[in-house]
Amino acid sequence: MKIYIGSDHAGFEMKKVLVSFLIENGFNIYDCGPKEYIHDDDYPDYISIVAKHVSKEINAKGIIIGWSGQGEAMVANRFPNVRCAVFYGGSKHVLTLSREHNDANILSLGAHFITTGEAKQAMELWLGTKFSNEERHMRRIKKIEKYDNS
Repeated sequence: MKIYIGSDHAGFEMKKVLVSFLIENGFNIYDCGPKEYIHDDDYPDYISIVAKHVSKEINAKGIIIGWSGQGEAMVANRFPNVRCAVFYGGSKHVLTLSREHNDANILSLGAHFITTGEAKQAMELWLGTKFSNEERHMRRIKKIEKYDNS
């Protein structure tokens, strides 16, 4: 599975650890930046690269990391075929639901609200959860996709 990963300055340190963790676990990782810490960078510059790839590639996934993960998800969800879910702590059930019910293909992590260990657990759970393929969920996703072209 291809995984595209990107962050801004707020998620840079977490991204470095997560990239190593994913590589060690056999995933094909594409680091979309930044390659070095830049204090005043802008998250849309890197998140859009991740979202562009995931938008066009079947079975690709994305991991994006920022302060809260919210703005990052807003950028990602602007791209067709992207369904980005946010996790910044709390019940991990939202991670499985985002995959089982919504077939989320990008996970946005809030680095200010979770530890790197929690981020690893969240990623593992999210990446290991499959879409249910239930008719009602497929129907809803098709309705979401209609808005991609409006």
